[in-house]
Amino acid sequence: MPHEPYSPQRKFPWRTAGALFFLVSAMVGFEMGVAVSERPEIVDSGFLTKAYYSLSLFVVGGVDLGTPYGGSFIGRALVWTAYFGAPILAASTLITALLRALDPQTWYLRRLRDHIILVGDGELTMSTLRALRKQGSHVPVVVVSNSGERIVADELKQNFGAMVVTGDISNAFFIEQLRAKFARRIFLLEDNSLRSYEAAAGLLERAPGIGDRVIIHCASLRFMRSMDNTAVAQRCEIFNTYHLAASGLVRSQMLPQFRDTSAKDVVILAGFGRFGQTVLEELQKSALGELDTVVIIDRDAHRRVLVADEQMEFSGAYRRELFEGDIAHPEVWERVQRTVDISGDNTVFVLGTGREEENLRMSLWLRQKYPGAMVISRTTRESLFASEVGREHNITSVSITQLVEENLPPHWLRP
Repeated sequence: MPHEPYSPQRKFPWRTAGALFFLVSAMVGFEMGVAVSERPEIVDSGFLTKAYYSLSLFVVGGVDLGTPYGGSFIGRALVWTAYFGAPILAASTLITALLRALDPQTWYLRRLRDHIILVGDGELTMSTLRALRKQGSHVPVVVVSNSGERIVADELKQNFGAMVVTGDISNAFFIEQLRAKFARRIFLLEDNSLRSYEAAAGLLERAPGIGDRVIIHCASLRFMRSMDNTAVAQRCEIFNTYHLAASGLVRSQMLPQFRDTSAKDVVILAGFGRFGQTVLEELQKSALGELDTVVIIDRDAHRRVLVADEQMEFSGAYRRELFEGDIAHPEVWERVQRTVDISGDNTVFVLGTGREEENLRMSLWLRQKYPGAMVISRTTRESLFASEVGREHNITSVSITQLVEENLPPHWLRP
């Protein structure tokens, strides 16, 4: 998805203002009749000469000019102010520039406060940053990258204004460097769920009060559900991308469809991996009274239902049918049609397998065969082509990336 380069919020240019103040102070003092012991002729010289000697204060201070005398008290005060202020400002600017050149990362980090830390540099990090910047947030952002690839760092800096550092978030010294206890939010977005929980445990040990500011992405649904009763899970906010995507899909697309149909609805989940399981979980939570039948189609349907049943309780308020097989095989759909009436306008097909081409191809086939039904086709990333096909053929094309980006809780992103 095209993204406008990040434009940081402009801060007041204190150094520039200070330089102008000291320059003008010296020039006004000279204009008010103040002379200097080594260059007494300055008082009678022209504007450019006074400007030249005023600028020289930033380089050699008043050493080459001597001490101010004559003129009014205010004039001498202005010149003395420039005598001290100009070289101090010049020296501090030079020292700052040297420190930044020698160790820009340390210089940047030591000044951080009320910032946001994102651990990981994958697609989820990009989505989170896009959502943050869409909120108009100009909060300083530090991304802890594992890859160390220069092109990733350049993209994050140019598009999102993020500072990219490389390090181990579970390391105590690195946590201190990141000034984690002063952070507004800490997003642990790596795909390794155990590593994210480990990092959160380390953060909580070193800064006990930041639990409500730590947000953990858990890639494994089973692991996330198993860890629900741990101290880390209870003190931090835990999420799964498929949960966010499923809740967004149900609320934004499926619930309006259910309300528009008079009869209870038939939902066909073509693919029962992590996405299909979370869609069903969200349907049970948000639309249980709207469901007549849920059909599950998957190559490994029985095992996956058993696994899901181990972690979440299936409701008995609707009829459930399982079909083991490939969604691309016509015989599977013949069995479905013989068992369940899917010809009405109260039917919703969710093509949610990890095979995006099959999802799109089968959605076109289902649209032709069942023109009154709602057909939803899933991709992982946003696809311009899939979206165009969806618009042309009345298919709802959704991407996990877009659904996650649109459904991140607002309080995570609030400036």
